Amino acid sequence: MRRIHLDNILPGMKLGKTIFTSEGKVLLAAGIELRNNYIDKLRNNGIFEIFIEDDISYHVDIPDVICEKTRLQAKIIVKKLMESSSFCSTINIGKVKEIIDKIIDELLSSKSILVSLSEIKSVDDYTFEHSVNVCILSLITGIGLGFNLTRLMDLGVGALLHDIGKMRIPEEILKKPSQLTVEEFEEIKKHTIYGYEILKNNPNVSMISAFIAFAHHERFDGSGYPLQLKSENIHQCARIVAVADVYDALTSDRVYRKKLRPHQVVEYITSLGSHHFDNDIVQEFIKYISVYPVGTGVVLSTKERGLVVRVDKSFPTRPVVRIVYNEFFERLAVCRELDLSKILNIHIVDCCEI
Repeated sequence: MRRIHLDNILPGMKLGKTIFTSEGKVLLAAGIELRNNYIDKLRNNGIFEIFIEDDISYHVDIPDVICEKTRLQAKIIVKKLMESSSFCSTINIGKVKEIIDKIIDELLSSKSILVSLSEIKSVDDYTFEHSVNVCILSLITGIGLGFNLTRLMDLGVGALLHDIGKMRIPEEILKKPSQLTVEEFEEIKKHTIYGYEILKNNPNVSMISAFIAFAHHERFDGSGYPLQLKSENIHQCARIVAVADVYDALTSDRVYRKKLRPHQVVEYITSLGSHHFDNDIVQEFIKYISVYPVGTGVVLSTKERGLVVRVDKSFPTRPVVRIVYNEFFERLAVCRELDLSKILNIHIVDCCEI
């Protein structure tokens, strides 16, 4: 499989991964031949990138750190909570904890966690998908830091519900396609306080989880909000979610900007370590990020272009690349694979779409 933008899809291409609606129903099933009406259907659902299966990407398996069913269940839970008319102490938090348990179990049973974020994202469902990704990224970091199960649960609940306060923000502000006014941005910032109030009033939610909602926009140097807390005054779990939140936000398409590539976001977050973020957490976080995910097109220093087909966690910037085009951008009759961890005089210079 390989990732491709909707604008580059040609009728007859085969869909590589099943695409679901935000309600968990199948929108398009894997293996279907794409026609113009299907492409329009994807666009109308806010989906602008998909995975296809073709001769370029044969035998390329794009892994996810949790199973598709668990990811979908988590997204549906967040969606129902955030679209409910209220979130009060009478609401059963049990389903949230059940899905966090599942995610933790799947992450702990994984032999080698390397995040590719291989799910298909919808611009329209950004808030729900973002919440699930932030939860997964935060839990992976917590596992790396040696958190026990109780602390992982607190972290997972807080991360999954970190944006719950947005349910009290007017939709026209949340989904505004242009730059926010000063007043609108001040209203957006209130979601941290609203989220804290919602969670702290639920007896089944820990204060750590509630504080994550409150402080995930605080910054290590005191430049964040709502209280401009600094360094150790920000709970470690909130510091973890702060990194995961920015990473997933920047690697997602939004109505007002295009996403950045994983390697660009890793560079950005690393450059802000010890300023905006806790550098120890940043260093742990990036251990598990695939900077050139499987299925990504890349340009090599030789000017050849190819597809990332395997990534070794020990050499994250030097994956195995299947060469598809030569230096003159001519399609090769027979592809060949280069293991950049063994060929040190060749390196990746950019990402591209193959």
